[in-house]
Amino acid sequence: MSALKIYTYANCDTCRKAVKWLRAHGLAFDERPIREMPPSPAELKTMLAAHGGELRRLFNTSGKDYREQNLGEKLPALGTAAALALLAANGNLVKRPFLLGPGVALTGFDEPAWSVALLQG
Repeated sequence: MSALKIYTYANCDTCRKAVKWLRAHGLAFDERPIREMPPSPAELKTMLAAHGGELRRLFNTSGKDYREQNLGEKLPALGTAAALALLAANGNLVKRPFLLGPGVALTGFDEPAWSVALLQG
């Protein structure tokens, strides 16, 4: 089992780029389907801490589920526990790719940021 865990959606170009980048750099990882197996509440808490407590950064704000549930308006009033429960129950709401590993917690694929986090050190 690898130390890196990445949650992806098969039809997501950004997720495919991230996986291709990991492979190109010889990094071992465990890939999980985000819709079928959303990150756990503990994993979401880890990511939230890495993002300075900014809940919005964990959400796929451009996704259909986010828009249909009007979460842009609801999120500010939603408590942390309720927001994390919502994310853990619906992988479509989670910003992807979602990568966790020892000392690493990244959402979205930003090649320079991933290089700093995963290749240097």
